[in-house]
Amino acid sequence: MSGGDDARQWATSGSPFEATFGFARAVRTGNRIVVAGTGPVEPDGTTTPGGVAEQAARCCAIIVAAIEELGGSAADVVRTRMLLTDPADQDAVGAVHARFFADARPAATMAGVAWLCRPEWRIEIEAEAVVGAPQA
Repeated sequence: MSGGDDARQWATSGSPFEATFGFARAVRTGNRIVVAGTGPVEPDGTTTPGGVAEQAARCCAIIVAAIEELGGSAADVVRTRMLLTDPADQDAVGAVHARFFADARPAATMAGVAWLCRPEWRIEIEAEAVVGAPQA
């Protein structure tokens, strides 16, 4: 865990936006983990190369890593929000989402937006997890 106290812990991913904009990648309070909107950022700060599927996979990998850093897992995810700049990308993004979260079956929203933080981003994803919640 990157920081916090007993009541509130947070994780960072190294995204340059975290320090610049003053936020944490994820925050845990109690058994709840909330993951901020996550764009396709590589460890060196560049955008993930490839199409929307590669970008979505990078977003999901960052999300899962943050949840794991705070003591949860992909199985604990109860909510996701996928923001797309092109509605034609929904099937490709949905397939990636299923690869990461199909077993958890979170409530999910997919919506179109006019723009994201970088013009080459086609996707940004948020997530929420409840650690230790009974599985269906």
